[in-house]
Amino acid sequence: MNTTQKNDIVVFLATGCFTGFLPVMPGTWGTFASIPVVILAHKSGGGLQLISAVFFVVLAVWIAGKAEVLLATRDARPIVIDEMAGFVVSLIWLPLSLLTVSLGFVLFRLFDIVKPPPIDSLEKRLPSGWGVVMDDILAGVYANISLRIFLILAGIL
Repeated sequence: MNTTQKNDIVVFLATGCFTGFLPVMPGTWGTFASIPVVILAHKSGGGLQLISAVFFVVLAVWIAGKAEVLLATRDARPIVIDEMAGFVVSLIWLPLSLLTVSLGFVLFRLFDIVKPPPIDSLEKRLPSGWGVVMDDILAGVYANISLRIFLILAGIL
């Protein structure tokens, strides 16, 4: 495999199968593209689900860092693997259903867009791929906790 092919794979993965190049709401489309990843992580179950999520986050950091160089822009708009990783975190150790995926999706996008503290400062303070991904991971943690509280109050969890 030559360098051009490797770079093409990095861009393909970083852009969520090219959903990041869509002209409208690339982060939302990237989040949607991560649903199969979420399902695969849930299929591994329990502790393996956490290991799968950590592996995906580390992979996302590496790919986002490489994609920034290839796209010559810090946190370039087409890079959506960070949203994908954040959404995986949003649903970790929660039951997988249409309700949880839908609410998790909305909550994750809300926290990712609004960026309440300290999410708003992570991207600027961390280097390269870490800055690109970790704000979305924290948005995923916020979404997971919020969804968990909702499911408990609704008597579902």
